[in-house]
Amino acid sequence: MTLLWRTLLRNRGRVASGSLLIGLHQGCQAVVPILIGVIVDRAVAPGHLGMLALWVSILAALFLVLTVAYRAGTRQLMRAIADEAHGLRLEVAAKVLDPRTEVRTGDVLTISTTDADTTSYLLDYLPRLFGALVATAISAVGLCLISVPLGLVVLIGTPVVLVGLQRAAPRITRRVAARQEVAGRAASLATDLVTGLRPLRGIGAQDAAAHRYRDVSRESLSATLRAAKTLGWFQAASDTVSTLVACGIAILAGWFALSGRISAGELVTVIGLAAFLGEPFATLSAAPGWFASSRASAERIEAVLDLCPAAPPTGANPVPPVAGECVGVVVEPDAGALVALLDDGSPDVLVAPHLPELFSGTIRENLLEPAGPDLLGEVLRASAADDVVAAHPDGLEHAIADRGAALSGGQRQRLALARALLAGPRLLVLHEPTTAVDAVTEHAIARGIRELRHRPGSTLGTLLVTTSPALLAVTDRVIVVRDGHVVATGTHASLAAGDETYQAAVLR
Repeated sequence: MTLLWRTLLRNRGRVASGSLLIGLHQGCQAVVPILIGVIVDRAVAPGHLGMLALWVSILAALFLVLTVAYRAGTRQLMRAIADEAHGLRLEVAAKVLDPRTEVRTGDVLTISTTDADTTSYLLDYLPRLFGALVATAISAVGLCLISVPLGLVVLIGTPVVLVGLQRAAPRITRRVAARQEVAGRAASLATDLVTGLRPLRGIGAQDAAAHRYRDVSRESLSATLRAAKTLGWFQAASDTVSTLVACGIAILAGWFALSGRISAGELVTVIGLAAFLGEPFATLSAAPGWFASSRASAERIEAVLDLCPAAPPTGANPVPPVAGECVGVVVEPDAGALVALLDDGSPDVLVAPHLPELFSGTIRENLLEPAGPDLLGEVLRASAADDVVAAHPDGLEHAIADRGAALSGGQRQRLALARALLAGPRLLVLHEPTTAVDAVTEHAIARGIRELRHRPGSTLGTLLVTTSPALLAVTDRVIVVRDGHVVATGTHASLAAGDETYQAAVLR
């Protein structure tokens, strides 16, 4: 519930103004049948044309107010919902982009889309609930002025119905949470299977993978159907109850009219209010289900935001300064925490992640070229990205899709490496930059990085966080980090010859 409270607090201004405007809109709507009844009794029945024109003008002004209030209120609330959903997505993205945080891809997909939207809808549910309460209260007062028993039906019946329906909220929360959890597993598995489809085909495991996905997909379908069934029964019950209450009011009013206890105008008012009350009653009865859904989604987002990243290496940064050097770093068991530690936002440090990101546009735009064509040519050759450029007739102006979808993994890595080299930072950290290229290209890239950044007299530093022998072979020295502590240092050749653990990690 912490996230829901925070959502309300940081949008309290728009929610408050939106609630007042929606309450004004619903209040005006409740006054409409009351005003029509007054027109019947005071203008239509006596046949006063002047009074009829006056009351019709008042009715027109009332419609103008309720229309403007609704438009202004929904505008406020829709902006709040959009901003809050966007903010939640940014928070989830910031958490999962931390390389030390482990979150399933499918969970990220559903949490950052469906759950973020459903949580932000709370900002719409509260004003709608407030408006329904205002409309019900005004209708009850209007009915009491006509007949106390009619008003008591609303004043007593509404809380009883709401309390009864509220008992179903925990079950709805559980069902929705279970549906989202299984849907996340299905989406995560689908993402993994698509990513690894080629290797799966290579080992003939595609049928087993398809069978596994079929099982989790059926489980997701069952959870979705259970949640939909619960929500369907709840909605049916709430609609039935609200309809019965409205019908009861109308029937009781008809009996009062036949017995002469209310006038024709008052009968019109009661019938109009009975018909109108269907909408606020439906809102009041459905509200527990809405809040249950928002709560379930908020709990899933909180579960991600509360994840504790893997502990970074203990003590100070285990990698000493590398000004003017090309240093290799071999990290066991996982380099993610160390890379995150090095990425401290310093303007002189550039950390190029293992999984490169490209955006839609031309190759030139993705490189973000800051220098002249001579340096660009050198960088393209050093990163072996010149082959990628030469493979397309348009060269640097070749258009690529979002995330470089039409490029191979090796082509994406080479373009991302070229972009990092073009930036020319004082310290460049490269995390496994050649895992998707062939051995010949990898050796060419290793030589290219060395020759470009470490010419005689250069003060630039390069950190190669990798287990690639080709990259480690061009470094000045290698640091081996295990469980956050430096356990060995030396040249690649010396470590490869005399350190068995280094051999096991690198010479595979």
